[in-house]
Amino acid sequence: QVQLVESGGGLVQAGGSLRLSCAISERTARTYALGWLRQAPGKEREFVAAITWSGSMTNYADSVMGRFAISRDKFKNTVYLQMNSLKPEDTAVYYCAAGQRWSTRPSTFDYYGQGTQVTVSS
Repeated sequence: QVQLVESGGGLVQAGGSLRLSCAISERTARTYALGWLRQAPGKEREFVAAITWSGSMTNYADSVMGRFAISRDKFKNTVYLQMNSLKPEDTAVYYCAAGQRWSTRPSTFDYYGQGTQVTVSS
């Protein structure tokens, strides 16, 4: 079973920054695509960003383009999400995810972490 453990969430003022980390138990075909998704209260889970272990492909939701950056460290089996210029609407539980297929659809990710809360105050 692939395990993903997020860290780095918290409370920040609008305009501030946070960096989320996700430690992944394996770097195999089962974790070809690595992503961050989020879910705000009363809303469906939505795609935020994705990357491959090689770093050759990245993808971002329009709502975070230019503000968030996804990266990975192959030697540490860790994926990061640097979040800058945070807005109150970024408030959500952020999930690290991994899967065999490249997609922006939450349902295509096979494995999820437990989530970490990000709260942006106005």
